[in-house]
Amino acid sequence: MNKNYYAILMAGGVGSRFWPISTQDFPKQFHDMLGTGDTLIQKTFSRLANIIPKENIFILTNERYNDLVFEQLPEITKRQVVLEPAMRNTAPCILYAALKIQKENEDAVMIVAPSDHWIEDEKAFTDNVQQAFDFCSKNDTLMTLGIQPTFPNTGYGYIEFDKSNSSNIKSVNQFREKPDYETAKQFIAQGNFLWNAGIFMWSVSSVVNAYKKNQPNLYQLFEKGIEVYNTDFEDDFIRDNYGKAENISVDYAIMESSKNVYVIPATFDWNDLGTWGSLYDKLDKDENNNAVVNARTLTEDASGNMIRTKADKIVVVDGLQDYIIVDKDEVLLIFPKTKEQDIKKVLQNVKSTFGEHYG
Repeated sequence: MNKNYYAILMAGGVGSRFWPISTQDFPKQFHDMLGTGDTLIQKTFSRLANIIPKENIFILTNERYNDLVFEQLPEITKRQVVLEPAMRNTAPCILYAALKIQKENEDAVMIVAPSDHWIEDEKAFTDNVQQAFDFCSKNDTLMTLGIQPTFPNTGYGYIEFDKSNSSNIKSVNQFREKPDYETAKQFIAQGNFLWNAGIFMWSVSSVVNAYKKNQPNLYQLFEKGIEVYNTDFEDDFIRDNYGKAENISVDYAIMESSKNVYVIPATFDWNDLGTWGSLYDKLDKDENNNAVVNARTLTEDASGNMIRTKADKIVVVDGLQDYIIVDKDEVLLIFPKTKEQDIKKVLQNVKSTFGEHYG
């Protein structure tokens, strides 16, 4: 394994659309959402370890999930866990981790990957990342993996690449916000648009320079801590300064304003597992097209349902089509799949009515 290869595994999100399984205290990346025996963060760590030395995989998460990370990834050390004392979106935490890695290894090439995505063909993923690493180690560039769109999805941002480039590594013209349905159809018809999966690769020097150029205030805030990074004094500096960082995504902060951005159209199947419906799409179905995790079911005139309970719970469903049925401790959710984007609002109503404990 190449000792210059590093990863930042992003594991700080809450995943509120997967309520009631995913909560602020125990979010979706720490659950076995697919019923495979491994949690999402465990699967992602294992996937990255196919190309990156395990000791070079850094887990970037919120302070409150520190214990969960060590419980689920017992092979890692304290050095590998980068804790955010406050929620500040992706740009500050990626810069912070990049500066720590740069101090340790100036020749580092790294990938930033979410901890909660579904990728089936892991060899294809590894091949794509290797291709990106080879390119980034020789060029001052910021790279991303784009997903070939299969339908006009309005829930993802899009990456528009240069059509005239016949190489598998395409220069990016621009990033586009989540479109409405008609615009998404136009994107797909044009043939040079990819879904933005939020997976990035670059050399540590390239990404730090991009921050220095495009986000000078953010860079100066974290650059002040260079002397204490990777020492016993780092925690104090971060606790005093992290909250001062602007709440901004890495896309806005550096990707959209940089000219040296490239994309590789991914050759693997991908799903961001953002909702119960997206999980339903990836699970095996029974003879009535119900997706079942953990439960034992008896169904009558019931189809297209997403059913999840604790292990071996018996669930009887009669006369329901296309519903989300999730049972967890003292919460039972029975909700139409067509309204799954409203689960966030439902969660807020539950917390305001019954208390924060339920979210």
